[in-house]
Amino acid sequence: MSGFDTIWPADSAEFCPHPDRHNIFVCGTYKLEQPMPALEEVDDHADPSDTSFVKKSQTRRGKCLLFRADSDGRPNLLQETELPAILDMKWCHRTSHVLPLLAIADSEGHITLHQLEKGTARLTQIQSIACAASDVLCLSLDWSNRRMPADGMGKLVVSLSNGSLSLLSPSAAELVVTDSWHAHDYEPWIAAWNYWDTNVVYSGGDDLQMKGWDIRQGGAQPTFTNKRFDAGVTTIQSHPFVEHLMAVGSYDNTVRLFDTRKPLVPLTQVDVGGGAWRVKWHPTPARKNDLLVACMHDGFKVVRFELIGEDPVQPLSSEIIKRFNEHTSLAYGVDWSFADAVDDGTLVASASFYDQMLHVWRA
Repeated sequence: MSGFDTIWPADSAEFCPHPDRHNIFVCGTYKLEQPMPALEEVDDHADPSDTSFVKKSQTRRGKCLLFRADSDGRPNLLQETELPAILDMKWCHRTSHVLPLLAIADSEGHITLHQLEKGTARLTQIQSIACAASDVLCLSLDWSNRRMPADGMGKLVVSLSNGSLSLLSPSAAELVVTDSWHAHDYEPWIAAWNYWDTNVVYSGGDDLQMKGWDIRQGGAQPTFTNKRFDAGVTTIQSHPFVEHLMAVGSYDNTVRLFDTRKPLVPLTQVDVGGGAWRVKWHPTPARKNDLLVACMHDGFKVVRFELIGEDPVQPLSSEIIKRFNEHTSLAYGVDWSFADAVDDGTLVASASFYDQMLHVWRA
């Protein structure tokens, strides 16, 4: 296990899926700068999941930290790219014929695209796309082509702090905003694709609701609305290897698995001990039952589900098989490496907020 002081509060971590760059990962940071407030009001570590901060107009700064993991997992900092505060990042799943591409969601309404150069292993910004006014935060993003790596780009869905979702589609060599619609009355913390049907996206928000959307309908109305949550919906991920299965996390300390064809009643649920800010299915079919969870107030965990059958899949039980408690504050960013696992597990990068720490460990 190796630690790294990120200097500014850290809230996201993403490993590169490119076949030639499995040892590369990024960490995003988020620092609130106050305009000379009274001494008793100082808080330079605004929590991005605190909705009160979303509505204020302080300056938010961030950095994308680019790392290479050594053979023993130790993180080596390669580059720092300063941006507005970073709330989410995702690598595009592409073939080995093209350069890796990273999309970053920032606190000033923009998505920026960064290409990882081959010879220098440095990120170069190639595009900035305005999804909203500069006082609106891009809260999350997801690429559509997780299951279908290609030479080009997939589509992006982005959730915004004004309650909207935006759809970004490839046009020539760039992404353009092709649709936006109002989705939630409070902050939609997450937007995610159905990786098996890329006409469908899901969103979850502080209004305690999860919704489905058919992008062919232009966001006119959701295909479903699940109101059966006890707290805000924070994270959603479609399973890349099991059709019709998705994991959904909430502030209510619970991760639920749903059949996408019956999204109102969970197949199963597990108490993970803290608000589930991110869920990540393991990136290999051999460990398709394992889900990595950033549990906010209770560290990071790996939950193993017993999945029986194919269609429909039946989750019979769940077990927490790994806990990582070295972080001392909000557990936010987390991801698996796409490299082949070794005997002691897959490399994991995790990022926490107030203690400004990145850790690399195995699970």
